[in-house]
Amino acid sequence: MNILYISPSCPFCHMVMDFAKEHNIALDIRDITDGTNRDDLITKGGKMQVPFFVDEKNNRSLYESQDIIDYLQQQH
Repeated sequence: MNILYISPSCPFCHMVMDFAKEHNIALDIRDITDGTNRDDLITKGGKMQVPFFVDEKNNRSLYESQDIIDYLQQQH
């Protein structure tokens, strides 16, 4: 499962979501304005920064939007 932690006001989050949508890449979007998702982000990533991407299948996580997009391009 591919998880993307986002904040609705984050333009970098929207860049990743737009790329995924254009390429039909499924993402489980988790809005960090929800306290549970925010706590989960900090637990998994160690800091409060979005976008934060987690590929559970390959045990990979990334923070920077361009790094996430590059990774998605390589995987799909």
